[in-house]
Amino acid sequence: MAKTNLVIVESPAKAKTIGKYLGPSYKVLASMGHVRDLPKSKMGVDLEHGFQPDYQPIKGKEETIAELKAAADASQKVYLATDPDREGEAISWHLKELLDLPDAKTSRVTFNEITKKVVTESIAAPREIDQNLVDAQQARRILDRIVGYELSPLLWKKIRRGLSAGRVQSVATRLVAEREAEIRAFVPEEYWTLEASFDRIAPNLGSFKAQFWGREKKMELKSKEQVDEVLERIRNAPFAVSNIKRQDKSRAPAPPFITSSLQQEASRKLNMSPRRTMSIAQQLYEGVDIEGEGTVGLITYMRTDSLRISEEAIASASSFVAARYGQQYLPATPRRFKTKAGAQDAHEAIRPSNVELTPESIKKDLTAEQFRLYKLIWSRFLASQMASAVYDSVGIEVESAGYIFKTSRSEVKFPGFLAVYEEGKDEETNEISTPLPNLKEGEELKCAATKPDQKFTQPPTRYTEATLIRALEEKGIGRPSTYAPTISTIMAREYVVKDGKYLHTTPLGEVVTDLMKDKFHDVADYDFTASMENRLDKVESGEEYWKDVLNDFYGGFKQELAKAEEDLEGVRIKVPDEVSEEICDVCGKQMVVKSGRFGRFLACPGFPECTFTKPLVIEMPGKCPKCGSRLLKKTSRNGYTYYGCERNGDKLGRACDFMTWDVPVKDCCPECGWTMFKKSGRGFKKPFCINEACSAFVPEEKRGGYRKKKTEETAEGAAAETGAEEKTTAKKTTKKTEEKTAEKKTAAKKTTAKKAAKEEGEEKPAKKTAAKKTTAAKKTTKKAAAETPTEEKE
Repeated sequence: MAKTNLVIVESPAKAKTIGKYLGPSYKVLASMGHVRDLPKSKMGVDLEHGFQPDYQPIKGKEETIAELKAAADASQKVYLATDPDREGEAISWHLKELLDLPDAKTSRVTFNEITKKVVTESIAAPREIDQNLVDAQQARRILDRIVGYELSPLLWKKIRRGLSAGRVQSVATRLVAEREAEIRAFVPEEYWTLEASFDRIAPNLGSFKAQFWGREKKMELKSKEQVDEVLERIRNAPFAVSNIKRQDKSRAPAPPFITSSLQQEASRKLNMSPRRTMSIAQQLYEGVDIEGEGTVGLITYMRTDSLRISEEAIASASSFVAARYGQQYLPATPRRFKTKAGAQDAHEAIRPSNVELTPESIKKDLTAEQFRLYKLIWSRFLASQMASAVYDSVGIEVESAGYIFKTSRSEVKFPGFLAVYEEGKDEETNEISTPLPNLKEGEELKCAATKPDQKFTQPPTRYTEATLIRALEEKGIGRPSTYAPTISTIMAREYVVKDGKYLHTTPLGEVVTDLMKDKFHDVADYDFTASMENRLDKVESGEEYWKDVLNDFYGGFKQELAKAEEDLEGVRIKVPDEVSEEICDVCGKQMVVKSGRFGRFLACPGFPECTFTKPLVIEMPGKCPKCGSRLLKKTSRNGYTYYGCERNGDKLGRACDFMTWDVPVKDCCPECGWTMFKKSGRGFKKPFCINEACSAFVPEEKRGGYRKKKTEETAEGAAAETGAEEKTTAKKTTKKTEEKTAEKKTAAKKTTAKKAAKEEGEEKPAKKTAAKKTTAAKKTTKKAAAETPTEEKE
């Protein structure tokens, strides 16, 4: 019987797709990710003798390794087909070493996309393992191990157990912490805007509004006195159109996605976390069962920093656009985007493997998340190969007493790529553009009204996951594979928390960041971290030896560590409590934020004298329509977000049952003064009044976008839930008493059973003893894991 060929990939889904393309002469198995790594129980790197790593098989992978070994021995040739990046190259190398595969029968293949054409072409053109890629990954892995296992014990001793530090996560936390410091230090400055409303002299020929601009150059109105001076000068002066500028403006489409831009756009448009985005993208890359097609890889490899697109993909997109939208929607020449300097450029940009598989045509075969992400990737790629959008832009200047007022408007003249896709923005705007009348230069106007408005400058906006990834990318920190795990790590460690869509540091994160900046300047330095990434890129290209990079880093790091331990001898750094605005219902003290096994919550600082706790709440703008108290954002027992009065469930005679699924806004109704609400969801939603006695009241059926919750989730039920949660403290004593009584009854039953068993000469089954040993072993393992230093990993 002829021997088959073995192909090893990482995941079963990928194995299923590739196996379908290669046929019965190939056996495709999955390694289930890494099979060998540094041990968790110790450093695993000989720091004194050339940074020699001590790689060991990963516990729990024994059966997988044995299966792969047996299959490899029985195969004529072994193809290592792990992911086409550094980490994938390293996994292939570890497989070759661990399975003891001879060079003669071992080859490396990579698939930029998992389609029949690419898979068969790659198998026909194998290569050797790229040792430079492996060494770059080894250097990164050992750097992270050194920083994690050397720094974490210091953080445990000086701050709190269970903390970790890493090259990229420390810098990411620092970015968020410094933005928070900027916000605290921000001093608002007064400024004024001046809006004028103009009517044409002839009646019913149109009106418009314009904003004050200045004289020969733009002026900033810093005080009311300056505004009053302008108003006084234009009070009796004539107004006339001084300049009209009409032009066509074109807007080019955004390039196809790379890893960072995909994570940012998925965060903005789909509200997906970076980690979730990459998980769904991995599923689309590895293959999805499509009716009539079988298992198909829908997108190209999703970890990339290159904007390069294959000529075949460009031609396919151009043909699709011409057939569906017409030749006018194609650019004069196909678009090719320039990859930024310093990019690895190892793969194409992220695009659909087959542009003919439209999102709508395969929607029934995808999960909701897969469909949304595939549609985003498909639309962005197709738009990138379409003609520019053309706008008819009009700019108008009105002059009076030497002062200039400006206004402008743009209308889409030709949609171009906008017919398919428009890039999202980090900050949404509710501005609505109004049409301008057909004016002529020199035409006199009547100033119907002026509207001065006092404003104050706003502090910098907190980072979102999308803008933090962009900041890391702009500073050259991290690489495509590190953004998502970095953000997940700093949130898991509670250095950073997410409030709505915004990130801010906790007191713990600020304490750790201050320590890193003070004692470990290199690890927390932006430029140093970016330069280290560049050196790893040079290892990949063969320009540097990986152990030289480790040696250069460790020399300075070892000195910083010794100096820090000396300076902090006998010092214990206290993490200040995060004080909230909530008042303890029992003793009246200002409550603080604490962390427990189920997340963050509010606790009384008077513990143990006062043990009152309650859930962490988010205050919303506006006031309760029923009693005027604060409105809070809450979560029902079924996971739905709702908004209720802070007095929901109050037992002190102040209870209020107001709750709603609609989102309160900062604006009040101009007719009755009640807080206005809007429907939840992304994008602009028009606020409405819910006061039935108000002339501006909007009935439920006219509010739009309403999605009815489950019938069991009534207003009373959701509001009562809050009250139930806040009764936890009062119930604790009763609950403990009941538990003790139950324990006594159980113990009595066990004693009776034991006596009966002894009298009848019964013996306990051996399985129970084995089960006890297993439980004890698990407890020992958990204890050992808790005492193991933590590190940053991709």
